[in-house]
Amino acid sequence: MIQTVEAVIDTGGRVRLLGEVHVPGPRRALVTVLEEPAAVPGEAALLAEAALAVDWNQPEEDAAWSYLQSAK
Repeated sequence: MIQTVEAVIDTGGRVRLLGEVHVPGPRRALVTVLEEPAAVPGEAALLAEAALAVDWNQPEEDAAWSYLQSAK
């Protein structure tokens, strides 16, 4: 099944997907670079937040970072 996901490419050429992609194993991908820049500075971070929250909002993540919480 072909999937289309928005992404942002930084000046170093790194591609950051702004959505989730589910594949059963390694797959080839094509990247089309558009002429238009990101519309708003930081827009990519805002758009990626929801996708990243899926990984961040897990009990395992809370446990892994618990040592950074201030003692009460």
